[in-house]
Amino acid sequence: MRRKAGLILLALAVFFAALSPLVRWYAFPRLAKIPADQYQDMVLEAKDATLLDYGTMKARKVPKVTIVQTLKGNVEASEKIEKTAGRDVVVWDGLSYVVGPDGKMVSKIPERYIFDAHTQEPVHATGEMVDGDPVKRQGIEFKWPFLTEKRDYEYFDAQARITAPIHYKGTQNFRGVDVYYFEQTIPWTKVRFPKTMPVEGITPESVAKTGTTRWYTTVRKFWVEPLTGAPVYGEEIHKEELRGGTLLGGREKVTAFAGHVKMREDYIDHTVDLVKSNRTLVLLMTSYLPWGFLTLGLLLLALSLYLEARGRRPGDPEPTKDTEPEPITA
Repeated sequence: MRRKAGLILLALAVFFAALSPLVRWYAFPRLAKIPADQYQDMVLEAKDATLLDYGTMKARKVPKVTIVQTLKGNVEASEKIEKTAGRDVVVWDGLSYVVGPDGKMVSKIPERYIFDAHTQEPVHATGEMVDGDPVKRQGIEFKWPFLTEKRDYEYFDAQARITAPIHYKGTQNFRGVDVYYFEQTIPWTKVRFPKTMPVEGITPESVAKTGTTRWYTTVRKFWVEPLTGAPVYGEEIHKEELRGGTLLGGREKVTAFAGHVKMREDYIDHTVDLVKSNRTLVLLMTSYLPWGFLTLGLLLLALSLYLEARGRRPGDPEPTKDTEPEPITA
């Protein structure tokens, strides 16, 4: 009976030992993915910012500029793209809506970001755009891959419509969460005017006729939780200028916007709590279950060997060998 139980335990030990790497290297890459119907919003603020008054075409100091960013998963579009892409795809319809201190719209820029649900690599399909203009993204945007590495990544800048390196700068602790800090600098670059302008009757086409151009630079900062690849906090030192043309009345340039953009405090707390809960799920698949199964397999192996040893009782007499009878002599 002991020998039979030992064999069963040995089989279970082999099963759990084999299950350990399968969970980590086979199941996790297939199960870890961004849900197609995810919705999230975020509010950022730039206090004591500089903003252009389009009525006077002069820059002025304002107490606060607010940026509301939303990302909404488009399930219908993702299912349609998946039929031809042959992989799990997420489609995010995003909107960056900028509001001045008077509550009036400064700009709004819609986006459609299409990417692989598992790796976060961009997927090129019809509908990929920024502010209505078709784009072909290279690199990540909004989110880093699961199990983010300590290295530089390619990051897409929606304003300039270019991809540039975002550099890993070190490991930090942000409100109890170990994070990787990344930083990207976009130098002064000529960019397009938003299709929706803050003044009625003014369009990008009408501004272009004046010869005035729009320029932009930013220093982008992200604190990323490496297991989930989700930023827990972000900042931008953002500057925009209008240069040349008759619109400026002979001036060489004027500041359209300048400010240090930061996440609002209540959204920081919400984001940190959300990332912590998702981090536990990733740890379950990458650490807790694999190491737990391996430990259980070793314990079962030890128990099976113990039962096998107990099955062989040392007090039992050794079996005797058959011997031929001695011949009888006279």
